[in-house]
Amino acid sequence: MPFPEFDPIWFSIGPLPIRWYALAYVAGIVLGWWYAARLARNAAVWEPNKAPVTSVQLDDLVLWVTVGIILGGRFGYALFYRPDLFGQVFTGDGLGERLELLQLWTGGMSFHGGFLGVAIAIAWFARKNSINILSLGDLVAPVAPIGLFFGRLANFINGELWGRTTEVPWGVRFCNDTILNAYGRCPAGDLPRHPSQLYEAGLEGLLLFLILLLAVWKLRLLSKPGYVTGIFLLGYGLSRAVLETVREPDAHMPEALQGVVTMGMLLSIPMILAGCWLIWRARNRPPVVA
Repeated sequence: MPFPEFDPIWFSIGPLPIRWYALAYVAGIVLGWWYAARLARNAAVWEPNKAPVTSVQLDDLVLWVTVGIILGGRFGYALFYRPDLFGQVFTGDGLGERLELLQLWTGGMSFHGGFLGVAIAIAWFARKNSINILSLGDLVAPVAPIGLFFGRLANFINGELWGRTTEVPWGVRFCNDTILNAYGRCPAGDLPRHPSQLYEAGLEGLLLFLILLLAVWKLRLLSKPGYVTGIFLLGYGLSRAVLETVREPDAHMPEALQGVVTMGMLLSIPMILAGCWLIWRARNRPPVVA
């Protein structure tokens, strides 16, 4: 299948380009904010029948989480995939190369880094406001797949993070005039590849959202602090690890590990273990005596 003639830029306001990738972040944060507010208003699903935050606290939390996503995503990308960016701060040729670490518009964000950034933001906010950290995590976890869904769709529009070469009928040749004009070539080559971005949008985004929706509204698992967070960690970790088998491997991995594991798999293992532990803890937690 030919890759559609997508333009990563939706429109421009003078010299300022508005990119689909940036809009994906905005959509994920705004819709996530709305959904989290709805969860917080339904006090009956929480233990003990009280949401962990007020509406005012939730508004503050959104700002903290947004900063965690951006800083964690960018610094995580540099740490896990481009450690040379840290060195460029001191050794780069010219101001532009020295500050490439902070140039978010050039691309390069890591989900696992963003997750760590959000985890730190939640822990800090919970401590500052004397809130149960697990209950606060349970408020954020059902929201995360919304951002993942839009983010993976934006990855597809950008023609980035493509999958391995394949012969399946829906394989995509990630090459069009926009990519040729931007790079002078097609980095993905001319062979059809798995549209792994769409696979991830379906599993990490839509399916995981529905699973957490069931956990929250049908099974009422918000009454067991940490349970919903554990489901998210386990669900994302397993989805990412499985999809790494059809996603283009990371070129920077040590030679001994190439063809065995990918960075995405390695980073997902702690999430899977933490998710299993949180679910076990929540299931075996003694009931609260009023």
